[in-house]
Amino acid sequence: MARNVDLLEGSIVGSLTSLALPIMATSLIQMAYNMTDMIWIGRLSADAVAAVGAAGMYLWLANGLAMIPRLGGQVKVAHELGAQAPERAAGYGQAAFHLGALLVILFTAMCILLNGPLIAFFKLNSPQVNSDARVYLVIVALGFLFSFFNQIFTGLFTAMGSSVVVLRSTAVGLVGNILLDPLMIFGVGPFPRMEVAGAAATVLAQAIVTAMFLLAARRETTLFPHIHPFRPSQGRAWLEMLRIGLPVSIQSMFFSSLSMFIARIVAGWGDAAIAAQKVGTQIESISYTTAEGFATAVNAFIAQNFGARRLDRICRGYWTAVGMIVAWSCFTTVMLVVFPAPLVRVFIQKEEVVRTGVSYLRIMGYSQILMCLEITSSGAFQGLGRPMPPTLAGVIGNAARIPMAILLSATVLGLDGVWWSISISSIAKGLVVFAWFVVVLHRCTRDGDLGVPRFIR
Repeated sequence: MARNVDLLEGSIVGSLTSLALPIMATSLIQMAYNMTDMIWIGRLSADAVAAVGAAGMYLWLANGLAMIPRLGGQVKVAHELGAQAPERAAGYGQAAFHLGALLVILFTAMCILLNGPLIAFFKLNSPQVNSDARVYLVIVALGFLFSFFNQIFTGLFTAMGSSVVVLRSTAVGLVGNILLDPLMIFGVGPFPRMEVAGAAATVLAQAIVTAMFLLAARRETTLFPHIHPFRPSQGRAWLEMLRIGLPVSIQSMFFSSLSMFIARIVAGWGDAAIAAQKVGTQIESISYTTAEGFATAVNAFIAQNFGARRLDRICRGYWTAVGMIVAWSCFTTVMLVVFPAPLVRVFIQKEEVVRTGVSYLRIMGYSQILMCLEITSSGAFQGLGRPMPPTLAGVIGNAARIPMAILLSATVLGLDGVWWSISISSIAKGLVVFAWFVVVLHRCTRDGDLGVPRFIR
């Protein structure tokens, strides 16, 4: 079993780096799951990319829903571990699995039974694209169980400082996905040619990751021996996790829902525009997925030190994190603004899609630094058990995208106006959330206390 990173003692830079690097690598691997699908699907046609892009919106919703047990469990487990209370921590871990099981059953049933109306929302132009999107949605929904539980496992291992376990498990799943994707999409050897439906390889890969997590949990000695999945969990634990995880989940699902409306606006420029947005989003995820992984490490670091009431380490840890994420986002800004065309051509060759994708990436590139600061500061707020400030900023900022997209796209900017609405809102949210957390830190330092109520026992 990998040794846990000590988040309460020793070098802050060393502790944060040791925890963050495996999580960031894990985020890149999770991004590679989607990119692997997109690379092979892109070899089929732009229509296939559009189908996966439309159905993939509901995968975003599923990931947002999974944030309730994942984040609620991670923060509360880290709080209790920081307070040296492993059995109470296990109670929250047990409740996270129970809550996750209930949510995944409900959402999976909805996506399978209502796949037709859900895809019809996007008003896709091609009947074949519509059919492929429905098939892909049903297949992805069958794997929600694994992806939900993998997120919960990720949160619990991260709360313990065991990010290497998460990296190892996810890496094994990626290898499986890379090997199975071309075999199932194009039909190699004994495998039939499944085309878009062949992306089911990702579901099998997620199942492999779940198996890896279960093996790691059996060897772990601090938290998982006290988790009893077939015993009832405490209602108070559910409420505490909902208090922390629900606002973040609402923000995430609200963002996904708004993205669907944006996709519907984009569809007015044709299926090629949807394909370009899907490809562009996958490339941009190099930035935001890594930032989200880093924010997860910041969350665990601050949460454990909050449980131990270590204000000094919280402040120094946050500013260390800011320096690291700014360096990374500067790199991604250069990549998106200066080298967009080669990046897009990795996924698709159709010139119309390439031109639109290049424009998307350049416009998104200008918002990368502040977007990453927003994500990192949101993780810090959540680690304190205060998810509402970034949620409020996120919901208001994201909601502004719709009227901005409508207004700007009606000007000479055209489709670029939609991309600018996304970039401008990301810049505004980053400024607000970053400044808000800096104010919180200043008040905490001035008052000599965290300024937040002690978590409920």
